[in-house]
Amino acid sequence: MPWYQLNDANDPKLDALAKQYNLHPLHLEDTRNEDEGVKVDSGAAYTFAVFKPVRLVPDPDNPGEEMPSFSPIDIFAGKDFLITVSDPTCPTTEQALARARRDGDDEHPGKLVSLILDTIVDLYFPAIDHFDDRIDQLEDKVFDDPSPEILQAVFAIKRELIDLRRVLVNTRDAALHLQRDPNTIIDADNQPYVRDTYDHIARLLDSVETQRDLLNNTLDIYLSSVSNRTNEVMKVLTVLGTIVLPVLAISGIYGMNLKGLPFEDSPHGAEWVGGITVVATAVLLFILRKLNWL
Repeated sequence: MPWYQLNDANDPKLDALAKQYNLHPLHLEDTRNEDEGVKVDSGAAYTFAVFKPVRLVPDPDNPGEEMPSFSPIDIFAGKDFLITVSDPTCPTTEQALARARRDGDDEHPGKLVSLILDTIVDLYFPAIDHFDDRIDQLEDKVFDDPSPEILQAVFAIKRELIDLRRVLVNTRDAALHLQRDPNTIIDADNQPYVRDTYDHIARLLDSVETQRDLLNNTLDIYLSSVSNRTNEVMKVLTVLGTIVLPVLAISGIYGMNLKGLPFEDSPHGAEWVGGITVVATAVLLFILRKLNWL
């Protein structure tokens, strides 16, 4: 059985193969659309599939961090031919194709498709582990130093998990389609492998949901930490304002140039007023201490 491996969707050879095997124009359009989502479409002559392997690439917004990137692989699988269109620079795609070449059967394209899908799904687990590590680091930092950078990191990971979940949900639907569609290229012998892959996708989705819950908890802890810090600052400012209240009150009264104030004509009036201010402040501090405000 011929297996045509193309590295570019705009390769003229794809048009020639489309005429040779009667490939549908809409499938060719999907192949050349870089934003096409994961899908499977089975017909009487062949099965068309779009999968999205994941790989970790450097994050341009956060030096030293990595983010998931998706590179589509398009598959036309007929009973007597197989056409794959993929990015040769994507290591995940190359691993999937290499395993299919190594362990597959050229006479059974359904086996090759199931191996490609299984490898793609299995390589999502390292990405999930990567998110686990990043979330653990954020949980440690949010206790030690709840800075605005942590808040930005939380929202960045939430966006990445949303993208990852969307691809996984579509991949789960694609695997289900390969199991239930009567025209699917996957024969009865290879159906157990697709069901096993479906179970792996379900586990991945459970992990993504758990990570989203952990991020929400981290966000709650961050907001609580910031609120507690604000409350501590307000408490300190309130205590300081209360401590200087006697000084402000006494100095304000004597600053109004009123007649008949105590110690007004005393040669030691300043000392008396200063002493009263000190005593009033000491009494206030004693009261605050008793109330456990200090």
